[in-house]
Amino acid sequence: MSVESIETNPLRALSPQDLRAHAAEALTRARERSVALTDIDDEELVRQHSKLMSPLVWDLAHIGSQEELWLVRDVGGREALRPDIDDIYDAFQHARADRPELPLLGPEEARKYVSEVREKSFDILENVPLQGRRLTQDAFAFGMITQHEQQHDETMLATHQLRKGDPVLHAPAPPSARSGRLPAEVLVPGGAFTMGTSAEPWALDNERPAHEVAVEAFFIDTTPVTCGAYTEFLDSGGYQDPKWWSERGWAYRSEHGINAPRFWKREQDGWWRTRFGVHEKVPAAEPVVHVSFHEAEAYAAWAGKRLPTEPEWEKAARFDPATGRSRRFPWGDEEPTPEHANLGQRHLRPAEVGAYPAGASPLGVHQLIGDVWEWTSSGFEAYPGFAAFPYREYSEVFFGGDYRILRGGSFGTDAAAIRGTFRNWDHPIRRQIFSGFRCARDARPGEVG
Repeated sequence: MSVESIETNPLRALSPQDLRAHAAEALTRARERSVALTDIDDEELVRQHSKLMSPLVWDLAHIGSQEELWLVRDVGGREALRPDIDDIYDAFQHARADRPELPLLGPEEARKYVSEVREKSFDILENVPLQGRRLTQDAFAFGMITQHEQQHDETMLATHQLRKGDPVLHAPAPPSARSGRLPAEVLVPGGAFTMGTSAEPWALDNERPAHEVAVEAFFIDTTPVTCGAYTEFLDSGGYQDPKWWSERGWAYRSEHGINAPRFWKREQDGWWRTRFGVHEKVPAAEPVVHVSFHEAEAYAAWAGKRLPTEPEWEKAARFDPATGRSRRFPWGDEEPTPEHANLGQRHLRPAEVGAYPAGASPLGVHQLIGDVWEWTSSGFEAYPGFAAFPYREYSEVFFGGDYRILRGGSFGTDAAAIRGTFRNWDHPIRRQIFSGFRCARDARPGEVG
């Protein structure tokens, strides 16, 4: 049986009419999120809240610019709305720190522009054939633009976390733990499994193609590392002892005076954090968030473990030992629901570990999707048989750089922009992103039945 033949995808069973409705709903959900994140004072929109991030108004117009380039001009063959701003909103031409100096569209003009682009995109979606061309097959271009917008929505959410002042975003608390006491770790059997995908219609080029990968038996943490567990590392002097850190990690920690996860501060009665303008005590049962790869790696060494490789993470998330096939998600092939995972910015924080028993993998690993992005030990490389599509700058130009792979999405990630094969990458020093981790270790002789 080939690796392609065991993949299934509900999207491919949709009629053309239902596929158009699915794409329209995904685009609409993304836009509702973009509007909510930019429904703040104009002064806040144009301000650069951190040199690490763009002004929110740049992200908003950039979303429209990419949509115009791909859906209006390319897919629809329509006349350009604003060719004069192409260079301004080209992310490769201008570093984030420099974008405030550009002649950006103002808040009102940016909102009008993205609205006009979306109106044309919906008209194109209603009329363009969804077959016969790879870019439009299975509505791929519309899925690509949906994912692009949702990724910027998560970037804008990270900008909100960096801004100063009173809270402007609000959401209900996530569910509490519902799984009861869980084992600390789960054994993942050795052997081959199908990694990546050739059947996911909206998968991006770096997720392709499906291919067989073998891993040795290993143990992986049942849940992401919690704030409570991480506090033990802090309180034991983990940030002051170089033996737990890589040489690069220790040098970066020392140079920048890093002594805790970003946004944490020790006060008289323990550790506190700032979360979207709210000052609160660090919740022990939630996954730790806003830690760099270097911090995650140091904790794992202190705990006598290591970070999982990317293939190990994906096998833990997708492999079903009963059938031998790889699922789209840990729980199966169906799209995520609020019972499966903490996604879509429904809650502006990770949920307690054990809060989503319905989202566990067949092996019993919890919260692999949502809550926090999880660092792996792997760099960003192409899969065997990789082919850039529809442009090299999405993935190919980043292969082999100073990046580490993150998996699983966060509470800020939308369901349209995450799946068991989705690959995120970032520099190992990044801490403003919604990043956490879980540990792994090799299985010792006698531990594998």
